[in-house]
Amino acid sequence: MPRIIVFLGPSLDQASAAKILAAEYRPPAKRGDILAAVADGADIIGLIDGVFHQDCAVAHREILVAVKGGITVVGASSMGALRAAEMDTLGMTGIGRIYHMYKDGTITSDDEVALVFDPVSGYALSEPLINIRCTLKNAEAAGVITPTAHAALLGAARSVFYPQRTYPKIAAVAGDAIDVATKERFLAFAAASPADQKREDAIVALEYIRDLAEKSASHH
Repeated sequence: MPRIIVFLGPSLDQASAAKILAAEYRPPAKRGDILAAVADGADIIGLIDGVFHQDCAVAHREILVAVKGGITVVGASSMGALRAAEMDTLGMTGIGRIYHMYKDGTITSDDEVALVFDPVSGYALSEPLINIRCTLKNAEAAGVITPTAHAALLGAARSVFYPQRTYPKIAAVAGDAIDVATKERFLAFAAASPADQKREDAIVALEYIRDLAEKSASHH
């Protein structure tokens, strides 16, 4: 079987990931980690989560080194989706809805997928904007909020600095633009059925890598 190294953090818990794909899972990638995976003999690299501070984020050059070395590099969900949208023309493979949203310009900033998580438990302490967008869409589709309330809540979400993005905080920031009953209805909806697009995309990417690995194994 090909050697598979996947960089995974808060987008998907490792127990769920391991059920989908047997791989070597490493924590969110920082600068130099892709080169290290290349040096360790990876055949396939899955980039899902990575750190976001510019000086320590995964460099485009590292990904190019991997691709030019004949390694399949798959990106999705978080840092992976962002880099894949920038580098798919250079041979990186992008998977999932978030990648496509970056690709078509629906979203542009790395702020969309950034969140704060507890490095020990891996538990997310803030909600990424991309998930908030999807929850708002679902809430409007379900008749929980009006298009006007949707716009006000999205505006509030965008104005809050990413480490502080939580549903109660967003509802508070929206202020008088939304009546109390609507806020309570939305918060109940968000608590009961929050969208988790990052998780969904991570799962799709791992399934894609699994199928790829099985194909390459059957060809050898």
